[in-house]
Amino acid sequence: WGGSQGSTGSSARTSLKAFSLSLSGFIEEPERKYCFECASEQQCQEWIEALKRASYEFMRRSLIFYRNEIQKMTGKDPLEQYGISEEARFQLGTRK
Repeated sequence: WGGSQGSTGSSARTSLKAFSLSLSGFIEEPERKYCFECASEQQCQEWIEALKRASYEFMRRSLIFYRNEIQKMTGKDPLEQYGISEEARFQLGTRK
């Protein structure tokens, strides 16, 4: 996730009402940039947080966290029954 934030408007208090998102790693359009404009600063912050939470890395870290919590409570690896407990993508220090 690479993003930049900008402000619009001419009020005395600078408020964030727009942000952009650049996605790298896509072969078809490696430099594509998406621009978003919101009705309020709060709405912009809500969108930014929602996009962060939707990222692969956030989901991966959440899965690892809950996997460890279940292991602490039950003594069993919940991913073992699916045969994927040793995959690198499910290990904390590794990125895939």
